[in-house]
Amino acid sequence: MDLHLGNKHVLITGGSKGIGLACARVFLEEGAKVSLVSRDQANLDAARQTLMAEFPAAANHIAVFAADLKHPDAAVRVLDQAELVFGGLDILVNSAGAAKRTAAPDLTPEIWRNAMDAKFFTYINMIDPAIKRMATRGQGVVINVVGAGGKVASTLHISGGSANAALMLASAGLAAAYAPYGIRVNAVNPAATLTERLKEGMKVTAKHEQISEDQAMSQATQRVPMGRLATPEEVADTVVYLSSDRASYVTGAIVTMDGAAHAIVV
Repeated sequence: MDLHLGNKHVLITGGSKGIGLACARVFLEEGAKVSLVSRDQANLDAARQTLMAEFPAAANHIAVFAADLKHPDAAVRVLDQAELVFGGLDILVNSAGAAKRTAAPDLTPEIWRNAMDAKFFTYINMIDPAIKRMATRGQGVVINVVGAGGKVASTLHISGGSANAALMLASAGLAAAYAPYGIRVNAVNPAATLTERLKEGMKVTAKHEQISEDQAMSQATQRVPMGRLATPEEVADTVVYLSSDRASYVTGAIVTMDGAAHAIVV
């Protein structure tokens, strides 16, 4: 299936690892030009080397930019840099930032604020300038990789889940506001996905429940009717499809990817 993504400029926040890096691979397979953004230059350089080895013919379609997206001026700076390299942005994929899991008794106002900075504002700070520029060009796609914790409350992830819920509302609202400008906005909500970030979460769960990390991982897997956790590649395939013209009438959608762990109508 031709997704018509050849030479499209895609910017991926959180693009050096996990779901973001998996998205970069699929976009490159489809012929897109990819800008990766992350806080850590070393991680970005490693990601670029990996992608260049996997896609040697696409070496000129990969660029990396380091920035802490908690700061709005940093987001504007890397957007400017990316558009100088590859031209106007066609697709924005937000996959950066995650709030630390914290048990409810340990929450403080500072932790709540940090959760919003880590997850909500790292997305909003990039969405705001990007979507306004897309509007002036009359086209664009924004995909927010959010997380199932925004719909299903966990006592170990209340602050982060609240940030996720806010992002879902922002995604739906922006979809309605910018549809007249030719822009689509969707969110993808993966549950537990096999990334390095998941391992960090398992440590918190194991400590809270006084079990081993292996036991925590086993319990998480057992809660999924499909009998396994998602892979980054599976999430990436959904992101790339939603970014393409094949999903041209899909906007304002919140796509749950939890392996039927929560059998609810959404």
